Amino acid sequence: MKYPKIPLAQQIIQLCAAKKIEHVVISPGSRNAPLTQGFASHPDIKTYSIVDERCAAFFALGMAQQLQQPVAVVCTSGSAVLNYYPAVAEAFYSNIPLVVISADRPKHLINIGDGQTINQENVFEKHILYSANLKQDLQENEERFSSPKDIPSFILDKLLHLDKERLDANQQEINTAINIAITKSGPIHINAPFAEPLYETQIEFTEKIKVIAPKNISKNIASVPFQEFLKLWNNSKKRMVLVGVNTPNTISNTVVDFLANDKATVVLTESTSNLHHPIFFNNIDQLIAPLNTNELEKLQPDVLLTFGGMVVSKKIKQFLRTHKPKAHFHIDLQKATDTFFSLKYHFEVSTNLFFKELQRVSTAIDSEYKQVWLSVKKNRKTKHDNYLKTIPFSDFKVFETILTHLPNTINLHLSNSSTIRYVQLFTQNKNIKQYCNRGTSGIDGCTSTAIGHAVIAKNQNVLITGDLSFLYDSNGLWNNYIPKNFRIILINNTGGGIFRILPGDKNTANFETYFETNHTLNALHLCKMYDIDYQQICGNDELKIQLNTFFDNSKKPKLIEIFTPRTVNDTVLIDYFKYLVS
Repeated sequence: MKYPKIPLAQQIIQLCAAKKIEHVVISPGSRNAPLTQGFASHPDIKTYSIVDERCAAFFALGMAQQLQQPVAVVCTSGSAVLNYYPAVAEAFYSNIPLVVISADRPKHLINIGDGQTINQENVFEKHILYSANLKQDLQENEERFSSPKDIPSFILDKLLHLDKERLDANQQEINTAINIAITKSGPIHINAPFAEPLYETQIEFTEKIKVIAPKNISKNIASVPFQEFLKLWNNSKKRMVLVGVNTPNTISNTVVDFLANDKATVVLTESTSNLHHPIFFNNIDQLIAPLNTNELEKLQPDVLLTFGGMVVSKKIKQFLRTHKPKAHFHIDLQKATDTFFSLKYHFEVSTNLFFKELQRVSTAIDSEYKQVWLSVKKNRKTKHDNYLKTIPFSDFKVFETILTHLPNTINLHLSNSSTIRYVQLFTQNKNIKQYCNRGTSGIDGCTSTAIGHAVIAKNQNVLITGDLSFLYDSNGLWNNYIPKNFRIILINNTGGGIFRILPGDKNTANFETYFETNHTLNALHLCKMYDIDYQQICGNDELKIQLNTFFDNSKKPKLIEIFTPRTVNDTVLIDYFKYLVS
C-alpha cells in the first residue's frame, strides 16, 4: 500500500471510506497526487481514471444516480475544477450526491503568478449544498524554510499547536460536507490545499480520524398546512397530480392504486417519472397540445399536487401558468420550485408518507373529471397510431421503431433536446427504467452519465441520443470502463433538429449556421478509435433488421447511427399535432 504522508490527504481519504464512499473518479494531475495515491491504494475504494474532468464528473454523476449514494470526483488545481461545474449544477438541480474534491495550492501561492492556479474556494457557490474550504497543515509553513530544523523551537511549538487545531477543524468540515451530501442528496465541494512535496508515501495511515455520523432527517407532515390542503383536496372535483423526474421503484403500489382509483384525480406522468398505471396520462403533450380554450378551461384543476423533479413538458407548464389551480402543493424532502406561479406549500416529507396520511383521510368524490379525459386519451391514442402508419422515414418513425424493439430489462438513457421530447409522445414500457439529465436539461454530459450509470448497473444500459449531444460529449467514450453490453442508438439529422420545430424564421441566412448548426459528421471514426462496433442505417426496414440482434451479447459495445432527413423531420412532427385536432 502507498498512502500519502500529508495528514490532510489522509483525513480526506479515511473519512470518505468511513462514510461508505466506495467509488472515486480521478482525473490526472500533480497537485492531487496525495489523494490519487491514497484512494487508489485503499482496499475499500474502487477508483477510475478519466482524463477529461467534465466527462469524469458526469461519469460519477451517473454512478451516483444508479447507486443513490455519494460518489467522489478528484482533480488537480486550476481550471480542472471548473470543468466539473456542468455536472455540479446538474447534481444540484437533480438531487444527486456528488462529492467534489479539488486539490489546491496553499494560500500564499495563490495570485502570485504560478501556473494552474485560480481562486478555488467557494467556486460553486450558487450550485452547491456545502463548500468545505480546508486549511493547509504544518507543511505549508515548513516549505518556507530550507529545512524544518531551521524553524526556531518556540515557533515550531506554536505551529504544532495551530496545526492540530487546523486538522481538527478540517475533520469537522469534511464530516459536515459528506454528511450533507448523504442526508440532503446533492453535491458538496471539498477544496484541499497541498504543499510540496506531494509524492511522499508510507505503508499505512498514521492520522487518526473522528467520524461524525450523519443525522437522520425525519420530518412529519406539518399539521396546519396539511389541514388546509386537505380541506381544498376533499372539496375539489378536479384534482391533478403531476409527477416529474422520479427514481424507479420508490413509490409504493399502494400509492399508485390510491391515485388510480380516485375518480376526481387525473395523474399526469412523463417518461422520466418511472411511474405507471393504465389510467395515468403519460403523453402530456399529446393530450394538451390540441386542446382549444374551452377544453383547457375544463381541464384546469382546482388543486395541483406535484412530486418528483423537473418536468420536461413545456406545454403543461404553459397550461398551468395560464389556467392556474387555486393552489399548488409540492412533496419533496429537499426542495420545491414555484414552476406554475401558484405554489402554496412545500411538504418536506417522503412521498409515500404523505400519501399514506392522505389515503387515510381523503374523501371520495363523485366526479367525471378523470373519465372525460380518459376518453380524450383513448381518442388521441387512436389518432397517434393512425398517423404513424402514414408518415415517411423520419425522426418520428425512427422513434416508433426503436421503442417497439427495446428489451424489457434495460435501463434507458435519453439525451436532451429532441430525444426526450419524442419519447414523451409514446406510451411508456413499464418494465424499462428511464433516465435523463433534466436538472439543467443540457446536452453536455448525456453520454458520460449513461456510461457511468452502466458501469454500476447489473442490467444492460441503452443510450438514445442525437448527433449534437453525442458529438458534444464524444470524450465520454474516452475511458476503459464501457461495458461490453452498452448500446448507443444515435439519430443523426445533421444538426439541431429541434430548432426547426421551435418558433422562428427557418429561412434567415444564418439559421443553418447558428441555430441548426448543420454538419456532415458521423460517428464512424470515433467508434474505430474507441473500439466500438459501428453500423450505419438509412432506412426503417434496415433499422428493424439491425435492432433484432443489436441488444444481444457481444465482445464490445455497439453503436448504430441512423441518418434521417433533416428537412422532413420538422414537417412530420408539426403535422402530427395538427392531425390530433382533426
